[in-house]
Amino acid sequence: MTRTVFGGARVWDGTGADPAPADVAVEGGRIVDVGPGLDGDERVDLEGRTILPGLFDCHTHVVLGTIDRMVLANQPFSYQFYVAAHNLQATLRAGITSARDAGGADLGIKQALEDRLIAGPRLQVSLSMLSQTGGHGDEWLPSGNRLMLLATHPGVPDTIVDGADGMRAKVRELIRMGADVIKVATSGGVLSPRDKPTHAHFRPAELDALVEEATAAGIFVMAHAQATDGIKNAVRAGIRSIEHGIYLDDEAVDLMLQRGTWLVPTLIAPQGVIDAVEAGAQVAPAMVDKARAVIDAHRASFARAVQAGVRIAMGTDSGVTPHGQNLRELALMADGGMSPREVLLATTRAAAELLGVADDRGALEPGKLADLVVVAGDPYELATLDRRIEAVYLGGDRVV
Repeated sequence: MTRTVFGGARVWDGTGADPAPADVAVEGGRIVDVGPGLDGDERVDLEGRTILPGLFDCHTHVVLGTIDRMVLANQPFSYQFYVAAHNLQATLRAGITSARDAGGADLGIKQALEDRLIAGPRLQVSLSMLSQTGGHGDEWLPSGNRLMLLATHPGVPDTIVDGADGMRAKVRELIRMGADVIKVATSGGVLSPRDKPTHAHFRPAELDALVEEATAAGIFVMAHAQATDGIKNAVRAGIRSIEHGIYLDDEAVDLMLQRGTWLVPTLIAPQGVIDAVEAGAQVAPAMVDKARAVIDAHRASFARAVQAGVRIAMGTDSGVTPHGQNLRELALMADGGMSPREVLLATTRAAAELLGVADDRGALEPGKLADLVVVAGDPYELATLDRRIEAVYLGGDRVV
C-alpha cells in the first residue's frame, strides 16, 4: 500500500490550533500521521500552501439550479439530475467534501456519488421536507395549482402531512426510501407562497411523533425554523439542528444552550433571493418582500447566538444561491461575531459533529479519511478563501 506524504505546507488540523508547519501522511485513503519530517513512498510538495480538512456545507439543495419556478416548470423531468451533477462538481471545487442535502436529492444521487459515477462531496440526503398543509413546503397557489420548487417523483415523496399519525407514517416512508436525516418545517419561510416566516407550524404532538420515529431509526432531525415559536417548538421536541434561525429571542437561545441544539444559519440565503431577482429570475413579489424583511433580523439573531455560545455549523442553502459560491457564507459568519478560527471550526470539526461523522471527518488526525483542501495564503482571510483553493482530495485522491 502506497504511503503518500503531503509535505512542506502549514497544516490547520481542525483541532482549534492555528496553522503550523507539518506534513500529512496518507495511506489507504486515510490519514496515518501528522507532523514534521514525515517519510513516504511518494511526496506531494505543497511549500507555501496550507492544508485544511475537507470543508462541510450542512444545508444545500443540489438539484436546484434556479429559484425561478417558471424556468423549472419548463425543464424536462430528468434535467434536474444533470443539474445535480453539475452542482455537485461545483460544490467540490469550492472545497466542500461533505454536504447535507436539505431537500431534492434522492438515494440515486447519493449512490451515484458513492459509486463514483459523478463527482461531488460525500452526501447525506433528506429527500423532502415535511410540511403541514399550508406550510413552507406546500406549493399551493390561489389558482389551485402547485408550482414546485423541488419536484416529487418516485425517489422523493410528497411530504405534506397533518396529525401525529400522519407524521409517523411519513417519517417511516422517508426512512424506507433512504433518508439519512429527516427535515421538517416548523415555521413558514421566504420561498413559499402562502405562509409567513413569523408563524410556527406543526403542533408539539406532531413533532414528538416525528422525533420518536427518527430516533428509533437512529437518525437525526433538522428543522427549517425561522419563527420564534417554531424554533422553540423544535428545540423542545429534541430536534438536533435549527436551520436559518431568523427570529431567535433570548428564551430560544437559552433553550438551545440547555439542549445542545445546533444552529445552521444560512446567512447568505435571503440575500441570494434578492440577487437572483436582480439577475432576472421571476420570483413572486411577496417572496422578495419576505427576503428583504428578514435580513437584518437574521443577522442580529445569529450574532445573539454566537455571543451566547450556541453550537454553530456552516450551511448555505445553496440552490437559493449559486452552487460553488458556498464559501461566501464564511465572511458573513465572521461579520456576525465569530473569529476566523471559529468559522473554520464550524465548517469542519463542528459540522462533522452535527452530521454524526466526526469519527471519520472534520479534522486532520490519524485514522480519519484523507479529505484535504489545499489553499494558497492565509486560511483566516475568509473573504478571498474561495479564490485560493488549489486542490481538493477525497480519500487521498485528487478530485480538483
